[in-house]
Amino acid sequence: MDLMPDDVLQLRGEALDALTAAGDDGALDAWHVTYFGRKDGRLTAILRGLAARSIDERKSIGAAANALKTELEAAYDARRDELRAAAVRRALEGGAIDVTLPPRPHTRGGLHPVTQTLRRILAAFTSMGFSVVEGPEVELDYYNFEALRIPADHPARDMWDTLWVDAPLDGQRALLMRTHTSPAQIRTMEQQAPPIRIVVPGRAYRFEATDTTHEWMMTQVEVLAVDEGLTLAHLKGTLLGVMQRLFGSGRRIRLQCSYFPFVEPGAEVQMDCFNCAGAGCATCHQTGWIEMGGAGMVHPEILENMGIDSNRYTGFAAGMGIERLAMQLYGVPDMRFFYQNDLRMLRQF
Repeated sequence: MDLMPDDVLQLRGEALDALTAAGDDGALDAWHVTYFGRKDGRLTAILRGLAARSIDERKSIGAAANALKTELEAAYDARRDELRAAAVRRALEGGAIDVTLPPRPHTRGGLHPVTQTLRRILAAFTSMGFSVVEGPEVELDYYNFEALRIPADHPARDMWDTLWVDAPLDGQRALLMRTHTSPAQIRTMEQQAPPIRIVVPGRAYRFEATDTTHEWMMTQVEVLAVDEGLTLAHLKGTLLGVMQRLFGSGRRIRLQCSYFPFVEPGAEVQMDCFNCAGAGCATCHQTGWIEMGGAGMVHPEILENMGIDSNRYTGFAAGMGIERLAMQLYGVPDMRFFYQNDLRMLRQF
């Protein structure tokens, strides 16, 4: 061992002797407080007192004290392990532990109903030839809004109650929690030429009030197809095929005219309410239908901005909320039930 200043060397001997004498966990805890306590610890006091010493003393005593700290921490861990091993041996020798008892049963976990629904949706789309891609949850304003024809002064931004991240990038490009999974469409079209067939799962975030069909955090699936000759009929056929695979041929969907800046024409995808069979109830707000997401034909301007010839190619896109699909699939009347961590509800799935 290197030479140490006298006061540190004396403390080392006292500490190691006291540690050897500690015979149980209580004594170990008391030893640790005596030497490492934040207020009155003896080694802590030496380190805090360095500021009042000369530069040469700081160097020598500081180095010695830090070396002692490392040594004592290792000795403490070794003594703790030694005492615990001895306690186990005594328990076994005294018959306190019955090794013939059967072990406690391990509770088998399961996938969350939202995760189960998401996997079923992805399986439906991949069976149609779509590839699964993902994008970042903390997104640039450019991908979340600007590239989707929603500039800063566009009134359509009022449709998304955005959670902004207080960390501007280069002072220009703002960061936010993505409000939808649509930014992955732009990222994909930047890197891949048509034909494109992708499905994008992920969480999205919006600062909005919660109710039976709305949450501030939601799981979405975005679908994008770009190819020659695609029409609104292909969009409807694709969505209908996925819905029928999930819910059976008896369920109905409808496309109702709606506005989204990044599609033209745009539509709202709705499904008849599972809770009232279309009669009207609190779950569907007395309309008989539940909104599942938005859809439409990709706006030609977006295709051109991505270097895709809009005279040759067309595309369709749709985004769906997985929680609402899970509500339909499992008959859950309130979206908030999924995230209240109530095992009585979750164990049903």
